[in-house]
Amino acid sequence: MCAAKLFQEWRHRADRDERAVIFPDGCRDVLIASAPGAAARVTLTPFDFRPRLVALPRGTRMSGYRLRPGAVVGQHVLDRIAADSDGIAEILGNELGEWDETDEAILALATAGATAADVAKGLGISARSLQRHFRQLGLPPPDYWRLLGRARRAAGMLPTGAPLAEIALDCGFSDQAHMTREFMRWFGRTPAQLRRDAPLLGLLRQPALGNWTGEQISTR
Repeated sequence: MCAAKLFQEWRHRADRDERAVIFPDGCRDVLIASAPGAAARVTLTPFDFRPRLVALPRGTRMSGYRLRPGAVVGQHVLDRIAADSDGIAEILGNELGEWDETDEAILALATAGATAADVAKGLGISARSLQRHFRQLGLPPPDYWRLLGRARRAAGMLPTGAPLAEIALDCGFSDQAHMTREFMRWFGRTPAQLRRDAPLLGLLRQPALGNWTGEQISTR
């Protein structure tokens, strides 16, 4: 897995005042954003535990670099990017490094049927040690990756047209009602509502936890 892409580049321009929904995806993004009449700012988005809305004034331009699931960069990296935005790809490439055991753990936690205990055992450590490892790195706990991965996997199956009860069973929920509660928690919408909203489903299919690929994120 060491050849996995370290980050995904995307761009967005607000042609009018916008309110955009951001879904939890297990990734942090380095953003270079410039609003009309203001200097560009470099920020790092948080790990989201709930959907959130962001307001973008007309004319806002954003260049984003979505880091692979679980990856984090420090303030010194953001400072370097602010001083040399043309060199951002090299800066991030040098900072993020190769795929490691933390990446393997996150990947394993997001797969069907995963448990924190089994993933820890596969790494040769205890479940408590795995929790401590994530905490020391400033990452959400193992169950975050397991539960979010399950919800995103189920969301990815919605376009197939399969019955919701069948998707719930295939993805490890106790029943359809359980899946609906988890969708409301992570996405603020029921599975049926998401299934009818192609643009939002498109957001959930962008590279992130559970479907990190080499494909570029769509831009405009």
